[in-house]
Amino acid sequence: MKKVGPTRGLGVRYGSTVRKRYMKVMIELKKPHRCPQCGFNRVKRESVGIWKCKKCEYTFAGGAYTPVTKLGVVAKRAAKGAPVEETAKAVAAVESATEEETTE
Repeated sequence: MKKVGPTRGLGVRYGSTVRKRYMKVMIELKKPHRCPQCGFNRVKRESVGIWKCKKCEYTFAGGAYTPVTKLGVVAKRAAKGAPVEETAKAVAAVESATEEETTE
């Protein structure tokens, strides 16, 4: 039987946990993302951290595998001038979410 999916070329190598993590990242990378400029689901990755909307040609920087990262959201909120307490709470929430993902 032929293997299908993002891990099709890996076979039995590298362990199941690494293959599952790789599959999760690749699925997130390949799915259509929403453009922050026009709102259509036409954003594709040009290179690492560079994303481009195919409809309105809007190019922007984002994460390596997703156009919007948790840390980027926190940074944008801090740049807008949100109160320090809210920013500190958001950073703590992102850190706890990251710890939960790494323990899974």
